Amino acid sequence: MAFVSVTRLRIRSLRYIPLFMIYTLKTALQAKRAPGNLGVRLRKTKGLTFWTLTSWHDQQVMSAYRATNPHRNVMPKLKLWCDEASVVNWSQETSVLPNWDYAVTQMLKSGRLSTVDNPSNVQASGQINVT
Repeated sequence: MAFVSVTRLRIRSLRYIPLFMIYTLKTALQAKRAPGNLGVRLRKTKGLTFWTLTSWHDQQVMSAYRATNPHRNVMPKLKLWCDEASVVNWSQETSVLPNWDYAVTQMLKSGRLSTVDNPSNVQASGQINVT
C-alpha cells in the first residue's frame, strides 16, 4: 500500500523562479531522504507550471515530511508566488509511482485547489487547470 501526493503549481512571475527553484531542489532532496518515501518525480509543463509526484509508505510519514523544513518554510511563500495551485492525494496498492498521465487524471477527478493570494481567472472560478 502507498500514499501518493501530486501538486501542480503555476508561478505567477519570473521574479519568483530563482527562489522557487532553490526550494524545489531542497524539498525534493528532503523528500528523497525522508523516512517512508517511496519515490519523487518533478516536471515542468507549459509556461511557469511545475508538478511534483511523490509516493509514501502512508499518509502519516508524508505529513511528517510536510511539517519539517525546508518544506514547512516554503509552503506559506507559495501563496504569494503562485496564481494557481492544486493538490490531489490517493492510496494505491502498489508502491510504484504512477505515470504523469494518471496523475493528471487524478488531479482532474479528485484534486482540490490550494489558497493563493493572487489567483488566475481559472483558479478564481474554482476550476483546476492541468495545462
